[in-house]
Amino acid sequence: KEVELIEGHAMPDHIHLVLSIPPKYSVSMVIGYLKGKSAIHIHRKAEGVKKGFIGRHFWSRGYCASTIGLDEEMIRAYVRDQEHLDKQEELDFTQNP
Repeated sequence: KEVELIEGHAMPDHIHLVLSIPPKYSVSMVIGYLKGKSAIHIHRKAEGVKKGFIGRHFWSRGYCASTIGLDEEMIRAYVRDQEHLDKQEELDFTQNP
């Protein structure tokens, strides 16, 4: 309730979030809460997901977390633009040199 989503972008196989978390909450607690609630929501709403994930985990166990301060705008831009940047970096192996 007190955690603020500042920036976010979903990719096909992962998600980038910039969150503001009050010091009274641990990062692991907030991430666990978000993973748990989002998995329940996706399980209830998404067609075809129910059969494949009953008794299994929707999200992977781990996560990457970093604190930001002076570089906040740079990190927010990275989160916003990551999908576009990834597409620019993809190599096309279908064409001959």
